[in-house]
Amino acid sequence: MPSDLPISSGSASRSGFPIVRPRRLRATPLFRELVRETELSASDFILPLFVRPGSGIRTEIGSMPGNYQLSPDTLIAEVGQLRELGIRSFILFGIPATKDAEGRVALAEGGIVQQALRALRQAFGHSILLITDECFCEYTSHGHCGILQEVDGRTDVHNDATLPLLAEQCISHARAGADMVAPSGMMDGMVQAIRAGLDGAGFAHVPIMSYAAKYASGFYGPFRDAAESPPSFGDRTTYQMDPANSDEALREVELDLAEGADLIMVKPALSYLDIIRRVKDRFNVPIAAYNVSGEFAMVKAAAQNGWIDERRVTLEILMSIKRAGANMILTYHAPDAARWLKEG
Repeated sequence: MPSDLPISSGSASRSGFPIVRPRRLRATPLFRELVRETELSASDFILPLFVRPGSGIRTEIGSMPGNYQLSPDTLIAEVGQLRELGIRSFILFGIPATKDAEGRVALAEGGIVQQALRALRQAFGHSILLITDECFCEYTSHGHCGILQEVDGRTDVHNDATLPLLAEQCISHARAGADMVAPSGMMDGMVQAIRAGLDGAGFAHVPIMSYAAKYASGFYGPFRDAAESPPSFGDRTTYQMDPANSDEALREVELDLAEGADLIMVKPALSYLDIIRRVKDRFNVPIAAYNVSGEFAMVKAAAQNGWIDERRVTLEILMSIKRAGANMILTYHAPDAARWLKEG
């Protein structure tokens, strides 16, 4: 008997059921792999590492399980194991023995990051990529990201006075073996000052990964435990971005690219996937996204309580960051994620 249902052109069968069935290509793991749009691999990850003076130090960070403060010797051992997992890119954060009002210990040839760079370069040559975070919050006695000034009774970071110190810090790190520098203080004009400094010192080949869109986020708490860098007063809302703003991020990125940035970072990542996508669509440049400490700690805490499947949730989060447009992801999940990806 002929069907009483109408036949639509192309989209339905004689029974009225759709001809197009997306589920056909989800039926088996091999089909799903065949049509997968976004791939995640260990080579996408940049692992943050925290180094401090001394020897034999491997102190777990309480709010960031599986992450450690390391001395240069244990740092070498740690990186050696991570290389076996396929992680080859690292960003270094220093925890100095002493601090001062201007953070000048960050510029010393014998500074802790400089020590770590030389040790890692000697141990691994150029088989690993070494990036250095460029800021002063870990090195200043007050925990802010540069030299302070008082204007109209209000104390804040002196933007322009901080720029020459940033350039000096980057030159010192390049001299010690950094492959790339990553200014994170959100100082206006920082990329231009660093680019001029590096070029003038003979390091025109060293790229700059700018924390171009870094938000004044509540997700940084565990990092401040790790780097021992909480501000002693106030907060960083006068120089980091307002989480309510999206268009402003595009202006910040445009300025940093015009000043010579080679890569752009959005930080944090998970709550700012829309910013990653907008930056990618507008500028189509290499983008790093920082999956920050608070984002990491929430997953770890939930997993430890048995509330989530840690492996599944972690890989889903990292895939979402990559899918949003990030070319590389700074993440504390890197060792676990690399191991899980290797296992298949």
